[in-house]
Amino acid sequence: MYYRKPHYYDKFSCTADQCPDTCCAGWQIVIDENSLEKYSNVSGDFGIRLLNSIDWREGIFEQYEKRCSFLNAENLCDIYKELGADALCNTCRLYPRHIEEFENLREFSLSLSCPVAAKMILECQEPVRFLEEEDEKEECEEDFEDFDFLLFDCLLEVREKLFSIVQNRTIPIEKRMYCVLKTAKNLQTALDEGELFERDFMAEIELCLQEKAEDFSGNLYKIVQALRKDLLRLEVLREEWKTNLKAADNLFQKGETWYLEKRDRYKAEIRNTIGQEQWDIYKEQLLMFFLYTYFCGAVYDDMIYSKGVLSVISVFWIEEITFWSWAADEGQIEEKNLLETAYRYAREIEHSDENLNLLEEIFDSDERYEPEALRCIFVRERKQHE
Repeated sequence: MYYRKPHYYDKFSCTADQCPDTCCAGWQIVIDENSLEKYSNVSGDFGIRLLNSIDWREGIFEQYEKRCSFLNAENLCDIYKELGADALCNTCRLYPRHIEEFENLREFSLSLSCPVAAKMILECQEPVRFLEEEDEKEECEEDFEDFDFLLFDCLLEVREKLFSIVQNRTIPIEKRMYCVLKTAKNLQTALDEGELFERDFMAEIELCLQEKAEDFSGNLYKIVQALRKDLLRLEVLREEWKTNLKAADNLFQKGETWYLEKRDRYKAEIRNTIGQEQWDIYKEQLLMFFLYTYFCGAVYDDMIYSKGVLSVISVFWIEEITFWSWAADEGQIEEKNLLETAYRYAREIEHSDENLNLLEEIFDSDERYEPEALRCIFVRERKQHE
């Protein structure tokens, strides 16, 4: 068995009650069967509390005012306090650590939805490296009876190439994002047409990188308006997320010129404060996170392009929603603005199967998410005469 993880993975440490936004609120925490059985056997007053504070049919903790019923006033866990760390359910014990399971390979990551993990991901200045270990453990073959090795090998090979492109800082980040999107589309088309092993994807990636910036045209204002409607269709897990999305209302109500001029000032503010180079590193690390976490999962559902769109459009949305919030008062842009948007966005997406499934359906069927339709979002500077 092989094990792979980002080089910063083991440095994670939960800040508990010092966390700026606790993970014990705003989402339903699913309890594994072993933990449910353990909780059902606890005696005394705390056993009664467990009995009354768990939805035993759904296998989740009850919530009070959208907080886990065991999250106390000090933002600490009463299960941990009363029963110890071994009593935590798998979700609480592992989060924000995440595992993707493939035959003979487990890939570990930290969830972007955790503020501490998000800070680690964004603040990593060097290109992320993936560490690999091996042991003698073998998977149960029945668990992967229908696993498509050939498709998986192809996904791994292409993802590795995309990693090298995404981390090539001599290439504008917008072109790197477009290359991921275009390559995912080429893979999907080849798979659908039964030509996956007849195409030279490495050569196609090089061709993609040669496309000229002047070919990336389109009406950014109309496209962002359309894409925002899809964000508004998603299930809202936290009320503050509505505030993030509603921040754009004033921008769009005042029309295209107002929106584009505000966006130009936002881009200038980034250059003058954080700096374009640093901002691009943030986007690189976000893109690497999504690509690493989701891309190879297409081996299970054949939805390669949806995984590519999710990786790329998530980076765009995080930057765009940060802009919407900034535009309300045009204050100074700081790393924390992007950080807050990133982990809040991830919570709305990663913590809801309903949202992930809806997005995959939209990305797979809606022509607005085709590479050619999205080209204008990969233009760094708007031409003043447009």
